[in-house]
Amino acid sequence: MKFGLRLRGGLLATLIMFGAPVVAPVGAVLVSSSALAQTVQSISVEGNRRVEVETIRSYFKPGPGGRLDQGAIDDGLKALIETGLFQDVKINRGAGGQIIVSVVENPVIGRVAFEGNKKIKDEQLTAEVQSKARGTFSRAMVQSDTLRIAEIYRRSGRYDVTVTPEIIEQPNNRVDLVFTINEGAKTSVKSIEFIGNNAFSSYRLRDVIKTHESNLLSFLSSGDIYDPDRVEADRDLIRRFYLKNGFADVQVVAALTEYDPEKKGFNVTFKIEEGAQYRVGTVDFRTSIPNFDASSLRSFSRVNVGSLYNVESVEKSVEEMQIEASRRGYAFAVVRPGGDRNFDAHTVSVVFNIDEGPRTYIERINIRGNTRTRDYVIRREFDISEGDAYNRALVDRAERRLKNLDYFKTVKITTEPGSSSDRVVLIVDLEEKSTGDFSISGGYSTTDGALAEVSISERNLLGRGLFAKASVTYGQYARGYSLSFVEPYLLDYRVALGLDLYQRQQLSNSYISYGTKTLGFSPRLGFSLREDLALQVRYSVYQQEITLPSILANCNNNIGTAAFNPSPAFANANGLTLDPSTNGLGCYSDGEASLPVRRELANGKTLTSALGYTLTYNTLDNNKNPTDGLLIDFKQDFAGVGGDVTYLKTAGDAKYYQSLVSDLVGLVHLQGGVLTKMGSDLRMLDHFQMGPNLVRGFAPNGIGPRDLNPYGTQDAIGGTKYWGASLELQMPFWFLPKEVGLKGAVYADAGGLYDYQGPTTWSVTNEMTTPKNSTCTPSTVNPATPGTCTGLIYDDSKVVRSSVGVGLIWASPFGPLRFDYAVPLTKGKYDRTQEFRFGGGTTF
Repeated sequence: MKFGLRLRGGLLATLIMFGAPVVAPVGAVLVSSSALAQTVQSISVEGNRRVEVETIRSYFKPGPGGRLDQGAIDDGLKALIETGLFQDVKINRGAGGQIIVSVVENPVIGRVAFEGNKKIKDEQLTAEVQSKARGTFSRAMVQSDTLRIAEIYRRSGRYDVTVTPEIIEQPNNRVDLVFTINEGAKTSVKSIEFIGNNAFSSYRLRDVIKTHESNLLSFLSSGDIYDPDRVEADRDLIRRFYLKNGFADVQVVAALTEYDPEKKGFNVTFKIEEGAQYRVGTVDFRTSIPNFDASSLRSFSRVNVGSLYNVESVEKSVEEMQIEASRRGYAFAVVRPGGDRNFDAHTVSVVFNIDEGPRTYIERINIRGNTRTRDYVIRREFDISEGDAYNRALVDRAERRLKNLDYFKTVKITTEPGSSSDRVVLIVDLEEKSTGDFSISGGYSTTDGALAEVSISERNLLGRGLFAKASVTYGQYARGYSLSFVEPYLLDYRVALGLDLYQRQQLSNSYISYGTKTLGFSPRLGFSLREDLALQVRYSVYQQEITLPSILANCNNNIGTAAFNPSPAFANANGLTLDPSTNGLGCYSDGEASLPVRRELANGKTLTSALGYTLTYNTLDNNKNPTDGLLIDFKQDFAGVGGDVTYLKTAGDAKYYQSLVSDLVGLVHLQGGVLTKMGSDLRMLDHFQMGPNLVRGFAPNGIGPRDLNPYGTQDAIGGTKYWGASLELQMPFWFLPKEVGLKGAVYADAGGLYDYQGPTTWSVTNEMTTPKNSTCTPSTVNPATPGTCTGLIYDDSKVVRSSVGVGLIWASPFGPLRFDYAVPLTKGKYDRTQEFRFGGGTTF
């Protein structure tokens, strides 16, 4: 770092700036004993321009009798120098013992400018430095500002920065202050190593910390930039990870950082002392509160005998037990966990002690730092208010809720003494961040083709904690728009109200011969029953209709221009020879499309009105990249609250993740559903449609009941019952950097879809070219005499579909991507397979 000055100053200020002790200022004349009889009014001032005479005199405090002694004069001299208003201060003796204070005032700063800064804006630097335009110039302050600017750049990962202050003299004792900055290159983390880790690999621990090694994709994030504060926070993350997995004695001894001049980056090494892994030996409850049954809190404990000792489970148990005690009227009850280690058996005996805590009340809750977010949005996250008993568990819960809002960069709640010994003041310090998002997303999948989406959203609308989002989607086979609004606190209750308006259009493609148009509206209410349990109730009303190319709904079909070309997949699979001279394939009833599809087309627009709910249980350790935990969704929808259709649809989905050895993660996925008829006939569109979402290796809509007409589109018509089971093993690529985000997977799937209950006949006479319905079997159909077979003939076998495959999972900077290659082992005679599948998207 360079430091240059153009302005000449007195030797006194120079010595003070560099910390040299001053015994007597240069040029000052120590006042003789005859001056002791002087008063403040006998002090004259010379050289001042902006500072008033009386202001300077006020620094000299007379002693008893209004006289100035030697100590008072020395103290005044020091006080004037410490103001930073003067370059030089001298005290001389005038005629008759008069005291003369001669000052040279510091210049006034005309402007403060920055040159060479590209990565950090002028506004941010201006807010950080103490030297301000129209303020007093001080060399000590300039030096401090220089160091502060360099520190800001170091925090952003630029350790080669140099800052040179330049002082340019101007008329009328004014100066311009210019900081010339050479930003230098970004200083990144070149390597991260762990010493002493035996239970967990370095690959696994790199997933725990926030600091990452530099790689080819580092320009898309800032995790590889060296930040000492982040490294220190990583020490705590590693410690918490070990404590969560039973290592009660773990210590992260040090985080060593070393700058490598050859690599121009830092090497970070974490030194760990793991200790032994403990399990829970016993769980006991004790109390000193009279008439309180401590064992009654056992159901609120998340610590189980025989399980790994988990400090997070202990903390959550303490919180829930303390809150429950408060609900029972013991507002000042405090739950303190204790543990006795058995070093030989490697067990911990956990004891929850419930005692009467100090009777302390909350006097005030002061909120600081929220310039945009309204106070009530913050206060409603508290289950306590002014005047309530102070409960640390409830305060911690409020802090966690505020962090989960994702409105703030930092949230910290501290306490200060109140107006009396039994009062405390809660201080909520916040730092807000941007909550609006504008995104342009693009993706491609083998199911939906190319897809693009433009969306704008705001998580904290108008500072009132409201969520709003508008998006438009346009793709090869899918198009539409949606509007969403969420009020998280309906009528000041912790109940979320959501409103969704959407329009979707699914176009015909190589998997389905028809398209659909859906326009719907859905209000919903969300309830958080526990931190791991949520309930959503909803009402859905939507209008739906089928769109079908005319070429599939008449008897004059030209295969060369058909939007859905069944050759050779349909015709050859049934041993047919297409004859172009017939100008088409012939007709089944009134065209190539399946009977249920044509019937939906004839019915026109259909209105569905349904009530439903979803119950979600979630204990995943990470929602984006889970390695442990359980996620269960159970939902039901009842259609028939008005509208044109009635049914009861029930579906369940469960995923269990378990971390295995050597960073392997096992996944068990179970799913199933039932569609129950509730009066009127079921539509084909209400049936379940399954493919790779049930068993990989099959095409979309490739599983289950299918129209067998060999001259038609052979549409999948769906089923009312399905089940699926999957076993998957996910593993990292140890030879690649963790930050690349690539994982491999091997899996085995099995499932089935069956029991079609939609329309099979259509009792309509003179249906286009077909005079009336009739029945036949596929073997009796004659291409030369189209339109003689009108009853639906379909396959509904209950064969188990199964497959095995491998996958590539990439948490890429462009969004999550997955590639799967699966080989079906067992399948139905008329199922459609698709061994390769790809899906993904991005936001940029």
